[in-house]
Amino acid sequence: MDLVDELTKNRLDTSVPLVGQICQYIISAGGKRLRPALLLLMSGALGYKHEHRIQLAAVVEFIHTATLLHDDVVDESTLRRGRATANASFGNPASVLVGDFLYSRAFQMMVECKEMRVLALLAEATNVIAEGEVLQLMNMHDPSIDEAGYLRVIRSKTAKLFEASCRIPAVMTAASAELEQACADYGQALGTAFQVIDDVLDYDGDTSELGKNLGDDLREGKTTLPLIIAMQRGNASQKKLIQDAITLGKVEQLSDIVSIVHETGAMIATRDAAMGEARRALVALERLNSSVYKTALAELAEGLLSRKT
Repeated sequence: MDLVDELTKNRLDTSVPLVGQICQYIISAGGKRLRPALLLLMSGALGYKHEHRIQLAAVVEFIHTATLLHDDVVDESTLRRGRATANASFGNPASVLVGDFLYSRAFQMMVECKEMRVLALLAEATNVIAEGEVLQLMNMHDPSIDEAGYLRVIRSKTAKLFEASCRIPAVMTAASAELEQACADYGQALGTAFQVIDDVLDYDGDTSELGKNLGDDLREGKTTLPLIIAMQRGNASQKKLIQDAITLGKVEQLSDIVSIVHETGAMIATRDAAMGEARRALVALERLNSSVYKTALAELAEGLLSRKT
């Protein structure tokens, strides 16, 4: 990861000062670096040691960072990782354009690896992520979205890059089709669990730990799994309260909605759904040979269920 961070800094070098300033601002904010870590761990599990793994780990982080810049503009977010978002600090136009710069720099770097299947894989992943973003935008303020619609969005928007990060080492090592699919399945399941828990924390987290405002999903009109289950299980008045809040993006009654989510058991049910995805990830890992890397990947899936940030 130190090598990935060093390469990231070097490849952000640009003659346009504002581009470098915004890139440095968002990269220096920290973050979990989960996607590049996954790519490196899966590389270790499959015995892939070529230096291209460092470059490709940086690529997936660039793609992810670009999506964050665009997301925050679309969602009108003001807080990420405990400080002002790039759009709040530098404005929407600059954030969107620097996001575009990161996408194009990522594609420059992946071409350098000279592996057509990886290029195709990441091109498809980037396209699916964009589709997921548009799908989420179409679903905004719509309380009729069901669990299938919710899962379609998060598997496109979030889980797809997790999936690609885990599939890439299998492609680079020419693994069997079955092993490659197992790696991809692990990534998709892990990414899904990660996002489901993230949606739980919007109603059951702590702003100081999360680094973002509680209730942001509700303010943006996002119908996430805790709310879907609460509407299914709640009485007529509870359901209407949640529906109105989603439709209007109202956070004034956030505390009441949090109470409903807990009273109906929606919070437990949502965590159970995340646990199911984590178990699916662990099952996929069974195809890998034993190693410290496989153990770390398993611990990562298990640890997601207790995450608070």
